[in-house]
Amino acid sequence: MRPGIVKMLHRFKVRTGPDGILLFSRETGLNLLIDDAKVAQELWSTAPRHVSIALANACDLDCPHCFAPKNPAMLSMGRLIDWLDELDANGCIGVGFGGGEPTLYKNLLHICNHVTQNTGMAATFTTHGHHIDGRLAATLKGNVHFIRVSMDGIGATYEKIRNRSFSALLQKLEVIRECAPFGINYLVNCLTLPEIDAAIALAAEVGASEFLLLPQLPTNKGSGIDNSTMQALRRWVHSYAGPIRIAVSEVGRDSMPIADPLPRETELRAYAHIDASGTIKRSSYDKHGIPIASGGVMEALRMLESMWEVAK
Repeated sequence: MRPGIVKMLHRFKVRTGPDGILLFSRETGLNLLIDDAKVAQELWSTAPRHVSIALANACDLDCPHCFAPKNPAMLSMGRLIDWLDELDANGCIGVGFGGGEPTLYKNLLHICNHVTQNTGMAATFTTHGHHIDGRLAATLKGNVHFIRVSMDGIGATYEKIRNRSFSALLQKLEVIRECAPFGINYLVNCLTLPEIDAAIALAAEVGASEFLLLPQLPTNKGSGIDNSTMQALRRWVHSYAGPIRIAVSEVGRDSMPIADPLPRETELRAYAHIDASGTIKRSSYDKHGIPIASGGVMEALRMLESMWEVAK
């Protein structure tokens, strides 16, 4: 093999599974799937492809659609680093930090730095954005590969939902775009769907590379997206021809035109969530999971798989 090709391959994280060999570059976001490679099952990567981790439940907003637990909980950096190393060694390609609000977690920079310097995974986090100033952005630059910013509607709609200034958010997006590639997380309900085209245009204008649709789920404070709005969203997605890539959350993808290059890598092979109390679940919406004990995250994952196999 030519030296140049060998050098290029060293920049990719390799993941094996039922769909073949996946090469992932966290620097560019490029995924290359060698789908004609037949990998023996005993050689498949055993960690989920992506894992989201709630660093803490604390948040300084009180959004009516928020489903995050309100009890005080926070992960210790020592336990978290052990889990990150374990996930990396078992083929995970990306971890996404959230909460709560991850910028309130005092060790966010150290955790992102650890992922970048000591693993082959991509480090991302989801934020409301209002705490990211020039100083924080400068320290995060080079230590985070992608940032997701929540934007529920635009203008007065956003301000009604978030109780924060929309113009202030736009100023923060200018700072964030200098720190790392970013995308917009867009809550979809009857208030925000009429503004979706304007929101897409704005997202493209400020430099977002992805627009993630999050159909609202019911919480103790409010109902989820209604059927007519969900149907209208599906029609909109089917006819979309806009300027940036759109994606949709797992819970809202039914009847959506989804491009899935890894159709055999499903459920816990594709994704898992660790909450701020250290419990691993199928998703952040699940109420039940397995606490991660001294055996580590992979042992808890195997127990979670067994639990859901029994429940089927």
